[in-house]
Amino acid sequence: MAYTLPDLGFAFDALEPHIDAQTMEIHHDKHHQAYVGKVNDALEGVDVGEKSIEAVLADLSIVPAEKKQAVINNGGGHANHTLFWRILAPGGASEPSGELAQAIEQAFGNVDTLKSKIENAGVTRFGSGWAWLTSDGDSLSVSSSANQDSPIMDGKCPILGIDVWEHAYYLKYQNRRPDYLKAIWNVINWDAVAENYAASNK
Repeated sequence: MAYTLPDLGFAFDALEPHIDAQTMEIHHDKHHQAYVGKVNDALEGVDVGEKSIEAVLADLSIVPAEKKQAVINNGGGHANHTLFWRILAPGGASEPSGELAQAIEQAFGNVDTLKSKIENAGVTRFGSGWAWLTSDGDSLSVSSSANQDSPIMDGKCPILGIDVWEHAYYLKYQNRRPDYLKAIWNVINWDAVAENYAASNK
């Protein structure tokens, strides 16, 4: 099957002033589109049936060895960005609630501690990559990954991911990655994160 670029779901300038319109347009229409095109090219001639890209990343044994890294790089880019757009929203959603809030409290004590851990994961990720909040079905954990690697490949379910590639923030924040990581909480849609957490427990 051929994968397609998902809609952003909001206008390019909807996350201003925290993420600028030009960054959103380039990030979605250029960078994400390139990952989609390249993973489709990499999987040409490979029978993945109707598997989602997440299912392919969870079972890379179905991918020929010579195509595997291209699928990790570009399929990971597609999956990671698809999650990223879903958890962003103009104005965000104020705070975690319900079962997600309980799980955060159990794992980290409070939301502020969770945010600090995710910011640290993003700041200390050398080079390009992602900071993650993942669920393994029993508990939550914070981690980071290089390039477009996905926690899915390690058997974990990403429920929140923050892109720390320079293309995600450099036009507005230049080399101030910590400022970007603090600002992005203003547009995190915790309702979408809660939906991801609920799905991870099914």
